[in-house]
Parts: sequence; structure tokens; C-alpha cells
Amino acid sequence: MRALIRFGKQPRLRFISHLDLQRFFQRAVNRTGLPIAYSQGFNPHPIMSFGSALALGWTSEYEVIDIKLSAPMGRKRTEDAVRAALPEDLPVYEARMVDDRHAAPMALVRMADYNVTLTGAAAPRVIERIPAFMALERFEAVKKTKSGEKAIDARAMVVELSPLPDGFSARLMLTERESMKPDQLIGILSGLAGVEPPEARIHRVSLLGEDAQGRLRPIMEL
Repeated sequence: MRALIRFGKQPRLRFISHLDLQRFFQRAVNRTGLPIAYSQGFNPHPIMSFGSALALGWTSEYEVIDIKLSAPMGRKRTEDAVRAALPEDLPVYEARMVDDRHAAPMALVRMADYNVTLTGAAAPRVIERIPAFMALERFEAVKKTKSGEKAIDARAMVVELSPLPDGFSARLMLTERESMKPDQLIGILSGLAGVEPPEARIHRVSLLGEDAQGRLRPIMEL
């Protein structure tokens, strides 16, 4: 059995790295009293994985951790135990119990929703470029990868993009082959506006996947 836990990362912890968050969760699950399954070998550790790594400086209300249990447990007891083991800046929103055949959250993610707040004198000019960008059929950009740089169609990776009074909301592709990050998008819009990228606060709202009928749904519902 496995427990899927949806939690958030609030502003006070936004500069905690993903690696440090992993280490913290390894210690935190030991305090839950749940029957956590451990890896084999000389350095056993809790068997768990995250839906998608959150970049340094971002906040979120939709992070998912997948924790393997060595014995069946009830949903509410599991949710309460994990919530009690975490600080208030890592709030637990929901839990779901699944069997071991259920796909890992990271394998389910196809897109992510974000709210982005921009500050500074250049922010309005960046926001003004959103309709023009969305009207494009294609926008070539350069993406840095582990093996170097490659050309991508950035427009194809922006599924939805809507201006807000102080920023924008966006639905962006998030797969191994196709991925657009909000800060990359800010850079593209800033280039179109002819300004330096403004300061930004990035907040993840949801992680989305596709159900059997190809419909987009939050991954906790798949």
C-alpha cells in the first residue's frame, strides 16, 4: 500500500531546496508512527517520491509525495499523522491510499498551473505582451539541457495564459520531453516587451494529468 499526500509550501520556506525538503521528509515520516516501508541495503531510508520538484523560491499548494507503507492503513489516520509531523508552513491538504500498482505521481504529471505575481516598473509592459504571444502559432526559443542547448517551440508548451492585474496565470507543459517553467516564460515575454525580466513570485496551483478518456484532472484524482 502507498499513501499519496498533497501538501503545500508556504512563503517562509520558499528558499528551502528540493534536496533539503527530501531530507526533511525522510526524518518527518519517522515521527508519524506509520508503518513506513524502507529500502534494503547498508543505508535504509523511507521509500518515497515526489510528483515534481519545486524550484527554489517558489511556493505551492499542490505538491504530492508518494510514501510506501509496509501494512494497510486508513486514509484519515495517515493524513492526520503526516500533518502532525510537518510544520504549519508545509500544510497537508489531503491524502489518498492506493495499492502498489498505481502509477507514481511523477509519471502522471503532464501539465502544471501557476499564478505569477510581477513587481517593478516593467511588469505592466510584460503583462501587455501576453495577447500577442498567445496569438503566435510558434515561438522558437533556446532551452538549456544537461547535454547542451536545443531549440524548442515555446508557444506549444504554453497551454493557457491569462493576464492578471499584477501578473498572470498559466498552464504549462511539464513532462520530460516538453517542459516550460514560469521563469522561462517571464523571460520570453520580457524579451517581446524589450525590458529586463521583472521580479516575480511564482506559486504552483495544481499538477495535472490525463485520465483514461484523455481529460485533464489533478493528479490526486487519477
